[in-house]
Amino acid sequence: MSAFADHMRRMAGNNRWSNDRLYQAVLALEPGAFDAPRTGFFPSIAETLNHILEVDRYYLDALEEGGIGVAIFAAFRPFDDPAALAAAQAVEDERLIAFCAGLNDADMERRVVSDQGEAGRFPERVDDLLAHLFVHQTHHRGQVHAMLSGTSVKPPQLDEFFLDFDAPVRRDELKRLELEEDR
Repeated sequence: MSAFADHMRRMAGNNRWSNDRLYQAVLALEPGAFDAPRTGFFPSIAETLNHILEVDRYYLDALEEGGIGVAIFAAFRPFDDPAALAAAQAVEDERLIAFCAGLNDADMERRVVSDQGEAGRFPERVDDLLAHLFVHQTHHRGQVHAMLSGTSVKPPQLDEFFLDFDAPVRRDELKRLELEEDR
């Protein structure tokens, strides 16, 4: 596996770990705080986390060449229960990990169709779609993190996944998630 394909695999693991940490905080919210109005691109923690899940499904469909495209958005039913949303997100996180685990150098340059609805269908490189997906997830997780600052729950640390100094802290979390640090 190339260094870049390995990095994408590690980014998928980081995504799983970050989402798990974030959802542990969300699941500790007081009743009503999950869908309470907040300042952000989406007006609540619930809407922001549902958006992350919905877009993950959309881009994973493109990456896996599933052919559903923008119809995913019409079929999506938002979750109003944070535990059910956390479970659904974990399924997509594992799906992304499995996809990235199967990548090789040739896959990075391979093009898959990104259905952009009325704007058209665009052949995009796998590595570019993955990079975009990781940026999208990070962007919106940061918004939820900021929203948590206005609750009784302390926002979790999300940005030290790749650093050796934080390895002892995350070791048990990675074991629980069945993720390995193998470098």
